[in-house]
Amino acid sequence: MIEGACHCGEVHWRLDAVPDSATACNCTVCRRYGALWAYDFEGEGITVSGPTTVYSRGRMIGFHFCGSCGCIAYWRSLIAEEGNRRRIAVNLRLTEPDEIAQVAIDHFDGLVSFDDLPRDGKCVADYWF
Repeated sequence: MIEGACHCGEVHWRLDAVPDSATACNCTVCRRYGALWAYDFEGEGITVSGPTTVYSRGRMIGFHFCGSCGCIAYWRSLIAEEGNRRRIAVNLRLTEPDEIAQVAIDHFDGLVSFDDLPRDGKCVADYWF
């Protein structure tokens, strides 16, 4: 299990396991946030708490950030999937670096092709240290 929190501590998330990878996306929103995303379903592998302000990009995704310190904490699907499950991704940059240092980075081209890109062998430690 790993946990993350915004800078002021009002917004928290918990991920039940250390993820195999984190996604760096280059879409018009994610590249501005600089987030590294880890995915699951809300209430299953990911739990979030605390008051957030939401920026909805279209009708698909709501980006949740702390209204006090401004940290982007997670995104949540605005549309439920089969079984009323909602996809959610937490920003791994809100946890302690040592906990996720060896997590592999996956790249997603959310700007042009909407394809997963080949792994380049880098992990979180290559970005932070």
